[in-house]
Amino acid sequence: MPILTHSSEKSRTTAFAWIALSYLLALGAGYWVGQGFHQQGYHPLVVVGIADIAATVIVFGFSYVFKNSSFYDPYWSVIPVFIAAYLGWLGMESGANPLRLNLAFVLVFLWAFRLTGNWVRGWQGLHHEDWRYVQLAQQSGKAYWLVSFIGLHTFPTIMVFLGCTPLYQAMAIPNNPVNLLDLFGVLVTLTGIAFEFFSDNQRYKWANDPANKGKVFTGGLWGWSRHPNYFGEVSFWIGLGILGLAADLSYWWTITGCVAMWAMFHFVTLPMMEKRQLANKPGYAEITKGISRFWPRPPRG
Repeated sequence: MPILTHSSEKSRTTAFAWIALSYLLALGAGYWVGQGFHQQGYHPLVVVGIADIAATVIVFGFSYVFKNSSFYDPYWSVIPVFIAAYLGWLGMESGANPLRLNLAFVLVFLWAFRLTGNWVRGWQGLHHEDWRYVQLAQQSGKAYWLVSFIGLHTFPTIMVFLGCTPLYQAMAIPNNPVNLLDLFGVLVTLTGIAFEFFSDNQRYKWANDPANKGKVFTGGLWGWSRHPNYFGEVSFWIGLGILGLAADLSYWWTITGCVAMWAMFHFVTLPMMEKRQLANKPGYAEITKGISRFWPRPPRG
């Protein structure tokens, strides 16, 4: 149980204050560590990676103290803004294309603002922990906090870092003039953000009606894909990968970030969510039979 009293747990204001403190300290640690490596002349991606891990360790410390790994949840959407800001600062110094630099930053900021806002709307306080973490704690027993540090904190940090690597050639170094591939990347990224925004709002509004408790939502975008929010998330990272390719093809290997994101959602997140829905929602398989698992398309049947 968290270290605060039951009455304190009910206060979202107190909960968000703790979250804010943890992230301020994490960002401070990341800046301090990253600045040291930056001054020693390390490659910017090395600086970002080490600073990212340092900040993650601080957030994990709060997760451990409060016995709630959901302290990490907003990190996924918060840290890319600071990664983009650092790389953008380098780009302004080195002569990166200013239009592409600003486009990339605005896209990352829009995505982060929306996703963080969605987390704020849904997080109930320090007593609230993601059901997957609770399930993992039951399965791992005494090894849970080692598992949490590796699997719930460090692994997603690495995934987000990989997803952000295309921002290096798009924002931090001199690069190609803005071209049609940039336009395609922007469209893919905005499509991802839009899918997340509309699908999350549609489900949130539907779920807030007590009459829908225990039912399966198949309205709006959820009639075109069983997980349109995850399609939107993967599309966002693919869009960043395309922007990186448009900036400089010699850094083609950074597209491994969006490939890794797709693989994680396809092989880990989606199967886990499907299993939960099948267990908790009677008739889920039959009701969603004609709806695509991931890629949006008109429902069949």
